[in-house]
Amino acid sequence: MITYEYPLSERIRTLLRLEDLFDKVMHFVEADDPEDHHVALVTLFEILEVAGRADLKFDLVQELERQRQILLSFRNNPEISEEALSGALYEIEQASAAMLAMQGKIGHYLRENEWLMSIKNRAGIPGGVCEFDLPSYHFWLNRDAALRKNDLSGWVGPMLPIRQGIAIVLRLLRASGRPEAQMAARGNYQLMLAGRTAQMIRLRLRRTDPYVPEIGANKYALNIRFLTPDTDLRPKLAEADVAFELTFCNL
Repeated sequence: MITYEYPLSERIRTLLRLEDLFDKVMHFVEADDPEDHHVALVTLFEILEVAGRADLKFDLVQELERQRQILLSFRNNPEISEEALSGALYEIEQASAAMLAMQGKIGHYLRENEWLMSIKNRAGIPGGVCEFDLPSYHFWLNRDAALRKNDLSGWVGPMLPIRQGIAIVLRLLRASGRPEAQMAARGNYQLMLAGRTAQMIRLRLRRTDPYVPEIGANKYALNIRFLTPDTDLRPKLAEADVAFELTFCNL
């Protein structure tokens, strides 16, 4: 199955973007090639831009505290595993403590590094980080892979509590809904929400189905069109009925 997630608020959109960026940067940090480490550094700059909102850390801590209070209400419930509940509470408390221990604005130490900021400014220019533009960066890329990994880990590490907080919030959000089987007649699906609220929609399709969902939603209705992907021509609306799985997620 292929899962498509569609955020219905700017807050969830930001968390999904950061989740994706953190996954990418950690992947490329673990590689050895200079090209991979260049991508890791550029992705780190993207995290810096997306996470630059001053209230991101506060929002995450506040949401984790709200979830902690909800979980505490399940204490002594015979249908809930005390071991699993204690584990979840411990994870939330550890993540919150780590974020509260973070000093200053997210990534402030990167912004204070003039060498990194010179690379960031050039990276926004097509072809702007050639060796003749940034010889010191070219030197760094030619250092031993272990030394580059150590540098990258030092730059990414202080922001990992944010990644952990995001992971917990999104995991709880994804687990909050129940999937329902749906059918799009000739590629079209519309649902009137009638006051139904959600922060994110999850849609799942079989990998063998040659369709891509185009999702649009507001507080009144959900509209989904299933298109046939085509890299050469304009995508066409599916001509057959499309079976899919739909989940409304809300914390």
